[in-house]
Amino acid sequence: MDFLDKLNLQSLYSGANSKKIASINPCTAETITEVTAGSLDDYESIMRSSQAAFLHWRDVPAPKRGEIVRQIRDILIQKKDELGSLIALETGKTKFEGDCEVQEAIDLADFAQGESRRLYGRMMQSEREHHRLYEQWHPLGIVGVITAFNFPVSLWAWNIFIPIITGNCVIWKPSPKTPLCAVAIQQICNYVMEKNHCTGILNSLITEDINLAGKLVDDPRIALISFTGSSVVGKQVAQRVTERFGRCLLECDGNNAIIVDRTADLGIAIPAVVTGALATAGQRCVTPRRLIIHEAIYEKFLNKLIEAYRKVNIGDPFDSKNSMGPLINQAAVDNFVTAISKVKQRGGRILLGGEVVKGPGFFVQPTLVEADNSWDIVQVETFAPILYIMSFKSLTEAINLQNSVPQALSSAFFTNDLKAAELFLSAAGSNCGIANINISTSGAEFSGVGSFELGSPSWQNYMRRQSNAINWSDADG
Repeated sequence: MDFLDKLNLQSLYSGANSKKIASINPCTAETITEVTAGSLDDYESIMRSSQAAFLHWRDVPAPKRGEIVRQIRDILIQKKDELGSLIALETGKTKFEGDCEVQEAIDLADFAQGESRRLYGRMMQSEREHHRLYEQWHPLGIVGVITAFNFPVSLWAWNIFIPIITGNCVIWKPSPKTPLCAVAIQQICNYVMEKNHCTGILNSLITEDINLAGKLVDDPRIALISFTGSSVVGKQVAQRVTERFGRCLLECDGNNAIIVDRTADLGIAIPAVVTGALATAGQRCVTPRRLIIHEAIYEKFLNKLIEAYRKVNIGDPFDSKNSMGPLINQAAVDNFVTAISKVKQRGGRILLGGEVVKGPGFFVQPTLVEADNSWDIVQVETFAPILYIMSFKSLTEAINLQNSVPQALSSAFFTNDLKAAELFLSAAGSNCGIANINISTSGAEFSGVGSFELGSPSWQNYMRRQSNAINWSDADG
């Protein structure tokens, strides 16, 4: 790959750590290259740098902090093609998806720079004469960010830009499954920081050491931990951060459902289901994993869906004919196999797929399964292109099916019935943080819709509120 020649793969760390992290191409299961991992000494050096940088950064006017984000954005624009290729190479998602991910990071930078001029406080009315009451917001300090492999650039952007414009410093622990993307992103940050004499505000710790990652979670010098990953790990993170009275933001598993009403426009619904379920090979927290179809159109919809699935090409993500790449590693393939085995044990009907693709790499078939919502395997998230299908008679029944899982991340309803749409969006409807009409569960806007990190008002997550009272009278108190 020519773009790899342009990427400086030198170590980000000055320590003498000899441990390496292999970057694996999931299309071939071969090692691309190795990246030097961070050590405990590197961690402490990063922490000292962040602490020192914060003392200055917190006093920099927010719009000037936004200017740093803008400069990072400009480089992302210049390097969009190369970064998109790197994402495709290291995650297995298509080149188109890789480019779109970089564009999302660019859009997020635009959003964050705008927010840097909107960190508003409120004025309150005092009951005392010649007194003024108001609130203002101050940065927390150092924010720790732990992200997953599936969006190595956009997850970084979701979690980095808002903390920066609010005056915090960030220590980012990216997934060790995508170390090249992490190196590229950190080098962009290093260039901008050095150019603007603000070194230390953005740091990364690339490591496979669970204990070192745990140190980031447990460190009282970290004011907030933002974690994206599995619910199992997220629960541990929340417990450990709360135990030390820290703050945390979690975005974990999704067991998302799409409900298709009898009035739905199938020309919109079918492509939305296919794209949503198979993008990134089903390895998204917002991937639709359950499809709930009205019984009146069940067979018709199913036949069209199977026809559309049969047209999906899987293979090399750099080939524009392919719309789905591999899973990330062998463990992901094993989870796929286990899920299919459990489906068969319950008597589930596999309509399409269900097999591992023979040959190099970690490819599996896009899979459609008729299932029961109550099955254990349907109640958990499997990070793979498996879509469980079921039918419903009434919208109330469909909503109950959708809500009857432990996860409540994203949901979607395809309908042309206004009253039905309003019911789905009401308090009696979807229990998810994201509820879409005629859009797939995976359609999250950069403006913050669909993200706990950037929900409105997003910046308050990364700041502490301070109430102020000023007595400008001649009286005491």
